[in-house]
Amino acid sequence: MSGSDFDPSILVFAALAAFVVWKLWSVLGVRVDREGPASDRAGPARRIGPAPAPQGSAFAPSPANGALDADRWKGLAESGSNGWRGLDQIAASDRGFSGPAFVEGAKKAYEMIVEAFARGDRDTLRNLLSTEVFDSFSGEIAGREQRGETAEAHVVSIDSATVEDAKVELRKAQITIRFVAKLQSVRRDSAGAAIEGDSASPLEIVDLWTFARDVASRDPNWKLVATETVH
Repeated sequence: MSGSDFDPSILVFAALAAFVVWKLWSVLGVRVDREGPASDRAGPARRIGPAPAPQGSAFAPSPANGALDADRWKGLAESGSNGWRGLDQIAASDRGFSGPAFVEGAKKAYEMIVEAFARGDRDTLRNLLSTEVFDSFSGEIAGREQRGETAEAHVVSIDSATVEDAKVELRKAQITIRFVAKLQSVRRDSAGAAIEGDSASPLEIVDLWTFARDVASRDPNWKLVATETVH
């Protein structure tokens, strides 16, 4: 190519290319040359501002509240237990979940259910129990009625209520509470004579009750889905 054939536009394109490379460097902070493997060119990623919490984590610790997060279920479940880990799962699935509020509600439900069962109050039980548990309780009540028996029960105190187990499976959250309570109860025959229990002497009992709800449902209520008496 002779000097008379030189095209000045070449300089314009060269200058434009250099500007683009400089702009990419200043904005992205990465090299844009074509030499070396891709892993070398990219370099480490840079982030502006703090890293976001992991998706689905409800208790991502931060310098301000890390100490509080470590005690998030203190008094409700044993640290490192299935109950503790399960409460984390439930809180991650339901941002409105409150452990202390749930346990207080479970204690109230325990008292209401025990006393409603003794009275034979099916209407109260129907709102608090799953269909399966209600059918079982209703069958027991029907048996007492057929035999002419009556029952009395009063929860004197709930000495402890702790989360024994908790989990989320297929959007269904379940929490098992270990209740240690003192209960006055008696069952009487058709003549009014006591055939079981003693209304004057409270008995300490330990129950495992499991409550459940659909975390995707707008209905905030939990229902009793299983019961077990330890002693």
